[in-house]
Amino acid sequence: MPARDTEDRVEDHAGRPDQLIRTLQQVQEESGYVSEESEQRVADALGISIGRVHGVVTFYHLFRTRPPGRHTIRLCLGTACHVLGADRILATLEDELRISVGQTTEDGLFSLEIVRCLGTCSLAPVMMVNEDVHGRLTPEKVRRVLRIYARRKGPSE
Repeated sequence: MPARDTEDRVEDHAGRPDQLIRTLQQVQEESGYVSEESEQRVADALGISIGRVHGVVTFYHLFRTRPPGRHTIRLCLGTACHVLGADRILATLEDELRISVGQTTEDGLFSLEIVRCLGTCSLAPVMMVNEDVHGRLTPEKVRRVLRIYARRKGPSE
């Protein structure tokens, strides 16, 4: 069976404004973010205003309005990580990448996100790059990890 594209997924919920968030999630799963064009397609299909769709996209932090970087960094700011220096790690990441949380580097290589818990408190402070966990972080270890991923072409290498 062929893969379904974003258009098919949007049409599955045609005329169902109660499916707005689910439809946007499906759009983002397919393309990695919700573009302005996708917002308009969702609004048209569900029969609601573009303003309502855009309001939901910009209100919820789970939605991205720009393509994510090749490597997504998720820094834990949970209690254990916070106590053990996650603020220093965040400052290092922002300084090295020259971006803030929620942004993507100009070259499209890294996106930076924060999470409240990665479930690896014994490794605090900890971050994930794509699906790889890196713990007991120091500013120097962060710099080494960034250099490794900068040399990789994609998330699975």
